[in-house]
Amino acid sequence: MTHEDYERRMERAGQAAANAGLAGLVVTPGPDLEWLCGYRPPAATERLTALVLQPGQRPRLLVPALELTDAKRSDGAKAMRISGWRDGANPYAEVAKWMDGDSRYGVSDSTWAMHLLGLQRSLPGSAYGALTEVLPMLRAVKDAHEVERLAAAGAAADATYEKILGFPFGGRREREVAMDLARLLTEHGHSQVDFTVVGSGPNGADPHHEAGERVIEDGDMVVLDFGGLKDGYGSDTTRTVHVGEPNAEERKVHDIVREAQQAAFEAVRPGVACQEIDRVARKVIKAAGYGEYFIHRTGHGIGVTTHEPPYMVEGEHLPLVPGMCFSIEPGIYLPGRFGVRIEDIVTCTQTGGRRLNDTAREMAVVG
Repeated sequence: MTHEDYERRMERAGQAAANAGLAGLVVTPGPDLEWLCGYRPPAATERLTALVLQPGQRPRLLVPALELTDAKRSDGAKAMRISGWRDGANPYAEVAKWMDGDSRYGVSDSTWAMHLLGLQRSLPGSAYGALTEVLPMLRAVKDAHEVERLAAAGAAADATYEKILGFPFGGRREREVAMDLARLLTEHGHSQVDFTVVGSGPNGADPHHEAGERVIEDGDMVVLDFGGLKDGYGSDTTRTVHVGEPNAEERKVHDIVREAQQAAFEAVRPGVACQEIDRVARKVIKAAGYGEYFIHRTGHGIGVTTHEPPYMVEGEHLPLVPGMCFSIEPGIYLPGRFGVRIEDIVTCTQTGGRRLNDTAREMAVVG
């Protein structure tokens, strides 16, 4: 990424704000800031860091004075006017000078309440809307470079899954398998591991179960959901394995989820509403008699964060656009017994869908 790349992103974001009836955007530390201008401060703190984007104006970045040198070294620095503020000064009043006091702005979701309230005190006539509400498509459509980064992250997660299949499961605690997953993700190039769900037996019926002290037993179904960031872009995949040979019901439930996941993938094409992907997966599971046990949406967008718009959920009317990247992850969860989930990251292309995860979706038997 060069400063010209970031310049184009900020220009596009400013224009998108104008098209949405906003005077501009105010972006503080978090994924939006790094994606837009290439600057990642040491940490989000009580000291204000804020990027202001307004159509037709050069982007302005205000940072604490003690971080000014780092900000000027960032990849997008040449595309912005960067200034610092010293402790004891009022940074909100400084940012207010760059803004229209009686207008509405989009503000990054991760903005601290104290910073937003500080801006409102300096600009009492201003109003704000969260970026995911006012500009849900800002990061939703990826360029070719971003899609390939997501593909590389997906390949690393796939390599992790292939490797973990050779590890022992029975007789080990869930957290031990989770530690193996985290280590393997790191070995395959992840700089950050965000989650390693290992839900064995009845714990698999809890979709976001945190790996715990339960000892995995022979005969357990085990849900493995893991991912993180590689080169700044996310991975997220789920497979469900079985310790020893599964029984007929376990195979049946797994096959239903696999059929639902495949049907939803085949429904991906430009112009299809996001909610339709959810409907297709849900229809398969409901027809098989397990509709009440599919208790979450079918998918979520992914990019520089692992959960972001668009969402494959009832009520989401946004049409799929080439470059959108999202998960397809139907599941069935039988309380007190077991759960099954199968998840791939998919990108919408001009002609349909492309999976960014390629490991086998059939149930794997592990030891």
